[in-house]
Amino acid sequence: MLHVLDIAVFFGFIGLVMAVGLWKSKGARSKEGGAADYFLAGRGLSWWLIGVSLIAANISAEQFVGMSGQAASELGLAIASYEWMAAVSLVITAFVFLPYFLRTGIFTIPGFLEHRYNKAARSIMALFSMVILIGVSLTGVIYAGGLLMRDLALGAGFAVSLPACCWIMGGMAAAYVAAGGLRACAWADLIQGTALIVGGALITYFTFEALGKADVATLTAGAGATADTVRGAVTEGMGAMERFSVLNAHKLHMFLPSANKVIPWTALCLGMWIPNIYYWGLNQYITQRTLGASSVAEGQKGIVFAAALKLFIPFIIVVPGLIAFNLFSGDMEKRGEEDFVRSFRADTAAEVLPLTVYNPTEAFAAAEPALAAEMAAHNAKVAAQAAAQGAEGKVKEKAPYCKTDTALGLLVSKLCMGKAGLFGFIVAALLGAIVSSLAAVLNAASTIFSMDFYNEYIKKNADPKALVVVGRVCVGVFVAIGCLVAPRLDDPRFGGIFTYIQEFQGYVSPGVLAVFIYGLINRRSAGVVGVAGLLFTPVLYGVLAVTSDVDFLNRMAICLGADLVLMTALGLFLKRDTPVTFESGTKLDLRPSRGAKIGGICVVLVTAVLYIVFR
Repeated sequence: MLHVLDIAVFFGFIGLVMAVGLWKSKGARSKEGGAADYFLAGRGLSWWLIGVSLIAANISAEQFVGMSGQAASELGLAIASYEWMAAVSLVITAFVFLPYFLRTGIFTIPGFLEHRYNKAARSIMALFSMVILIGVSLTGVIYAGGLLMRDLALGAGFAVSLPACCWIMGGMAAAYVAAGGLRACAWADLIQGTALIVGGALITYFTFEALGKADVATLTAGAGATADTVRGAVTEGMGAMERFSVLNAHKLHMFLPSANKVIPWTALCLGMWIPNIYYWGLNQYITQRTLGASSVAEGQKGIVFAAALKLFIPFIIVVPGLIAFNLFSGDMEKRGEEDFVRSFRADTAAEVLPLTVYNPTEAFAAAEPALAAEMAAHNAKVAAQAAAQGAEGKVKEKAPYCKTDTALGLLVSKLCMGKAGLFGFIVAALLGAIVSSLAAVLNAASTIFSMDFYNEYIKKNADPKALVVVGRVCVGVFVAIGCLVAPRLDDPRFGGIFTYIQEFQGYVSPGVLAVFIYGLINRRSAGVVGVAGLLFTPVLYGVLAVTSDVDFLNRMAICLGADLVLMTALGLFLKRDTPVTFESGTKLDLRPSRGAKIGGICVVLVTAVLYIVFR
């Protein structure tokens, strides 16, 4: 049960974060006035604030819940590629994209496409960004945050529904975003980001402590190994680190077989770079922090600082996920069985019988013979219906599975519960990080709607104060949409929240990246070339998803290459009279940072070493 000190620390921390964010948002005002103050923090963010804010906005529920869950699955350490490759992607962003963005004085990333191509390209990217931010990022983070809150509440003896948890998470984020904008987000992120890293380190410590003290007979080797391997290789006299190495030796590799459907080694060559560079360089909800930099040098230093922190993140997210499976695989299987049964009940209650058969394992059938008999009868009906419709090839199969997305919730509830005060801090840090990411998404989505749609099509050149009001209204509308949709993601068909988010971004990210790369290299092609590039990718990605078995990362690589070929061909015939020049639209200091360049080189070298060590 919860200790009163846990409750006090939890609410005290959340109250402090919101109070500091709102207090700081009422401070300095920029020369640009209301819109720049609200959406870009008055373009006055320092490097340390940018760096920590980037991490806090990024490392949220889909990272802690999704990435630790993927680590507990067959992927193991390989999922850390999203973090270590992100470090290099951040360095690229700092020195390739940021100088152009700050020079043009844009409010949104789609706004840059109007400088290079035309207004249509800007509007199309803005629309795509809105769909991804609200339909994927917002709903995904709210769901993962709600899932974590529900699991923690159950561990503390409280039964709270997933929809209720989603509304609580969304409401907290919307409150201070609507009131304080990006400045409130950045200062809140400073506290939450620091607490997040400390909290993650504490979870890692308690996880190793539990592994070292656990009865060998209760341990399970990492997914893909057998129980015999555990009992034969691990002994009571082994320490935590030695046990970890033995249990997970087969999962401590960054390069997976080319047949892997999530992260094959071939994807590391190109496919994985696409979502990483898109996310860190061209995704409004991340880059909005860098657009608020007080100078190019400050922005570059902040981004490189964030890149250095990214190298550390897998050790407090991925590693605990690996150990969670060693300790609690049985609990994960139980949660998966509960989902299996819930899905079966939903299908049998449906007005139209879905063409889905349910295949319980021998262990499940032995434990639940009556339910297994019901499933057998259901399967017979489905087979008869499919035969009558000539749809035998369309029948889907479901079986009990191990719900690894519960890894983090299990670690916190089972290992940290009972540590008075400390448990409250860890929970507050984790949930605070989720709120940070929600706030970032809401702020980004409201900025894009206000600047790229309302200010361009609904009320041209609107008053800055009116834009702020529109932004605040958007926050409320968007969070309501997210909270209504998020609980629907609690379905085994999505295959893990982290993969869900990454895969659906593939409809947009290759095309956006291709358009930016091509547009910076070839400045003579006409604006319609960029429009074609943006529209081509979602179609090709969708066709590949339906007609081929190519994994989503390699689909992204194919789409990027095809898009660049298409734009290059069109650019030979569709040209501007004069090349595009990116005129300065800001009074910011545009000189680069030499220190950031040195730091960036160090980050790239350390990343290479990590891949060599864990090859």
